[in-house]
Amino acid sequence: MSLSPEIVGLAAEIVDTLRARGETLSTAESLTAGAVSSAIVSIAGASDVFVGAVTAYRDEIKISHLGVDPAILQERTAVSEHVAIAMAKGAIKSFGTTWAISTTGVAGPNPLDGHPVGAVWVAIEGPISQTIELALSGERESVRNAATASAIASFARILRHRN
Repeated sequence: MSLSPEIVGLAAEIVDTLRARGETLSTAESLTAGAVSSAIVSIAGASDVFVGAVTAYRDEIKISHLGVDPAILQERTAVSEHVAIAMAKGAIKSFGTTWAISTTGVAGPNPLDGHPVGAVWVAIEGPISQTIELALSGERESVRNAATASAIASFARILRHRN
């Protein structure tokens, strides 16, 4: 996955802001498969703020490693706001971080559980909580890239506007 200069710049801004505030970050990723954490750790000094990540591609891992309630997965499917929030909260609990970013969705090439390719949820949990629903288009790699870019850009924006 190739990161645009804009995303690299936003990742650097995130690392600098978290370091200045003494805050930490973890991620819980499904469709992005570690791309969000990779963007963060591409910045020198990221180890000052980035604690760890879980790539939870399968529901069993969402349950066992992030504490997602199986009933939520059964009722809502993995491609849902509820699961994205539970994944981010699970990362905070697992890693003891101030913040967590999670991603879940359908990268393709086929729909999943009634959700079309490009259906994505991003959750940011911490002192401020926000979810973002995305309806992306394109091939698998472009969906994954856009989801990663949206997660990084959204978190940078939250940090910028938080006192």
